[in-house]
Amino acid sequence: MASPPTAPFSALIAPEKLVGFDRAAWFYDALAALVFGTSQQAAQRAALRGLPGGAPHVLILGGGTGWVLGEVLRRAPAATVLYLEASPRMLARARARLVREHPQAVGRVEFRHGTQAALQPAERFGAIITFFVLDCVPLADLEAAVAQLRAAQGPGAPWLVADFRPARRGWRHWLLQSMYTFFWLTTGLRAQEMPDLRTALGRLGLVAGHPQLFFGGAIEALVFRENPATAQP
Repeated sequence: MASPPTAPFSALIAPEKLVGFDRAAWFYDALAALVFGTSQQAAQRAALRGLPGGAPHVLILGGGTGWVLGEVLRRAPAATVLYLEASPRMLARARARLVREHPQAVGRVEFRHGTQAALQPAERFGAIITFFVLDCVPLADLEAAVAQLRAAQGPGAPWLVADFRPARRGWRHWLLQSMYTFFWLTTGLRAQEMPDLRTALGRLGLVAGHPQLFFGGAIEALVFRENPATAQP
């Protein structure tokens, strides 16, 4: 049995699968609310407490239809944002939402279609946001994907994560299995297992602060920062 969909919208899946996530654009928000209530949004708000003050340059990867963009702009009104999304339909919805809800910020948000591979070599960010997206990365591709994101992380920049927690047994395991199966059937999602993000980012010299748990411990919010013990002088 294939594993489940955890993340909302994947900006990290293969281009040939984008049509599937376009197909999910109209129902994903409603489905997430039906299954998880407000837990996903609560986790994202918790992670966003780690957003720097001032006017940070923020990367939002796989933000879907744009709810998180509004939250970022409410917390950091002077922020500039690169909104990187692999689904054209979700990107269009996010752009329309920004115009409708935050017209004053339109000039400070760049919408870019693509995956982490669409980042420019010299681009650096004061915060990286990956909410419910890294769970869509096949395990074989995860190391390369997070390394590309790590290369775009500016000095001292936090990496904000809200996602599902890995589980080998129990109801959380079956929840993940059900989600991955559903998204495999509806979008062709190639990922079949929830990655261990702490280990993956830890290999890149990052360490997570204390997690905040939601939905009975199935969802967690984490803020990763450079480990002082491994930081370059």
